[in-house]
Amino acid sequence: MNPDFGLESLEAAQEKYPEKFVPQETFFRNIRRGARIFVGTACGEPQFLVNELIQYVENHPNAFYDAEVLHVWSLGVAPYTDEKFRHNFRHNSFFIGNNTRAEVNRGNADYTPIFLSQVPRVFRRGTSPIDIALIQTSLPDRHGNLSLGVSVDIVKAAVEVARIVIVQLNRFMPRVHGHGFIHMDEVDFALHHDEPLLEYQTEVADDVAKGVGQNVARI
Repeated sequence: MNPDFGLESLEAAQEKYPEKFVPQETFFRNIRRGARIFVGTACGEPQFLVNELIQYVENHPNAFYDAEVLHVWSLGVAPYTDEKFRHNFRHNSFFIGNNTRAEVNRGNADYTPIFLSQVPRVFRRGTSPIDIALIQTSLPDRHGNLSLGVSVDIVKAAVEVARIVIVQLNRFMPRVHGHGFIHMDEVDFALHHDEPLLEYQTEVADDVAKGVGQNVARI
């Protein structure tokens, strides 16, 4: 194991920041009624962390209501769109994935169309404030740096403005160099859970998609 990052560095972080590595119930208690919860994007979605949030709500159904879940694009779990959680969560997606499209069409979830490049500005200006950010990163290095890995996009901006940042540390998340790093000091709570990253699966275009493409090509 490379001592610069990995399990040894994780143990060092746990020893240095014990107040951040607490039981899940402790940090989910910070969610209040009407909170805006940002969930990491696409292949970087912290699936285990999201499922833990849902488990917390199932165990404490009156913990909070009317929380808005902000998501750019969900490839993985989206249990907060389930009908039984309609009083706890309201999903608002900037891009619609297959696992949330049905609920948007039924009117049980919202769709806010926006250019991806404009989302960080919306966050930083406070037009769409964020109370809780649920994200996924690599394990820390010996300096306490965490990589956002495969899904930086708007997550960096969300971390910068969120009132509380909760991170799932995952050894499967690769360290990607550039401006996609955050530090343990920027994290309020952390848990370690390894799970395979989500993968984007391409699909063969159906007749409707081909028809849209042909119409666009004529413009």
